[in-house]
Amino acid sequence: MNGLWVSIVAMKMAALSEPVPWVAWFLWLFVGFAGLFPLLVAYIVWGERKVAARFQDRIGPNRVGPFGLLQSIADLVKLLFKEDFTPARADFLIHALAPVLMLISAMLSLAVIPFGFGSVSMRNDPVTGVLRPTLTGFSAVDLPSGVPYLIAVSSIASLGLFLAGWSSRNKYALLGSMRSVAQMVSYEIPQVLATVPIVLWSGTLSLTGILDRQVETGWYVLTPPGFMAFVIFMISSFAEVNRAPFDLPEAESELIAGFHLEYSSMRFGLFFLAEYMSMFAVCCICTTLFLGGGAIPFLAFPRGLLGGYVVVDLFLNLITILVFSLKVGLLIFLFFWVRATLPRMRVDRLMAFAWKLLIPLCLVNLLIAAIWFEIVIRPVAGRPDGPGFLQWWIGFGVTALLEVLAFFGAVWLYRQDSEHSLKTWRSSTGSKPSIIAWRSVPTKV
Repeated sequence: MNGLWVSIVAMKMAALSEPVPWVAWFLWLFVGFAGLFPLLVAYIVWGERKVAARFQDRIGPNRVGPFGLLQSIADLVKLLFKEDFTPARADFLIHALAPVLMLISAMLSLAVIPFGFGSVSMRNDPVTGVLRPTLTGFSAVDLPSGVPYLIAVSSIASLGLFLAGWSSRNKYALLGSMRSVAQMVSYEIPQVLATVPIVLWSGTLSLTGILDRQVETGWYVLTPPGFMAFVIFMISSFAEVNRAPFDLPEAESELIAGFHLEYSSMRFGLFFLAEYMSMFAVCCICTTLFLGGGAIPFLAFPRGLLGGYVVVDLFLNLITILVFSLKVGLLIFLFFWVRATLPRMRVDRLMAFAWKLLIPLCLVNLLIAAIWFEIVIRPVAGRPDGPGFLQWWIGFGVTALLEVLAFFGAVWLYRQDSEHSLKTWRSSTGSKPSIIAWRSVPTKV
């Protein structure tokens, strides 16, 4: 734990040292991306095994080290010394690079996450154009187009999955990779559409700008359209990182371990690391977009203290990083909880869920988000006091009612389509209703 705080302090001091920016790059690369983040992933694996054990009335890892804390290190050593087997007919270069592409995708996503508030600088407001003090963010890179950047780098994972199955020269691995790519591409659409209301309300594509806007006006998840976008984003993220109940790419009973069938040793370990790194990155993105980053709930952060002294900036950023880590930990626990409780979905239902329910719901949510913008945000643009109490509650009531109607309408249409598909299948095959339906009919004794 002390090493974690030393790493955070070192990266923060490097970020504040403008005369030697190469020091900041060195510490972000070797301390953060090569040391701290993989170490966090190792203990995320340990945490999942412990949580799953409690759900299933077991103990979990408890042999290697106190409370089993060194079990992940032991698993790493085991993978390093296992035989690295490559099929004779496989494309050796692509077979070796495929897991690296997936790991690079997760690492690049973490490069633009503002883990803290950074300092304060004078910038033009993206909505009003007025020069005002804004947060700089504590991230490796602060891109003005952070959201499109995340969409672009997340697509690299799909390429890595397909190349892993194709280069193995195994038909089962190829089928698993094709199914994985179809799933990821399908769920990328609602995931991207769920971020559009956030960009609309913030007036910027920068993650630091989105964080700064939430610190000023409140978390987006506390609004009806923001909450709906948060739920859709999280559901799509489960499918994007191949987590239960959307873990069809790893359905052992169907496709014999899917796309990484022909991988062993540390190359398989890289797939394992990339999956958990992607889950960590998704939780960080969700925290930044919807949960206000490191902002403390219902408490105005004293941004006026930032930018004065390095010690004060360091102390305040340590607080925000701690709050940010707590929010990310709660979202990661949600991933553990879902995996321990929900069964795997069937592949046709998984695809229909994305195309016939999530995407229409996203499109309707965009319209409701525009209504929230017109009622609450646009009338008070440029006013430091923000929306009035009555105005905020009018917007909340109108959009909440529309969200409820949109949700139940989308679910009703989805069920009608499912029943129509079932009737069409029965009429084309001439099959009778299931035994459950026959048993539901009362009979005389």
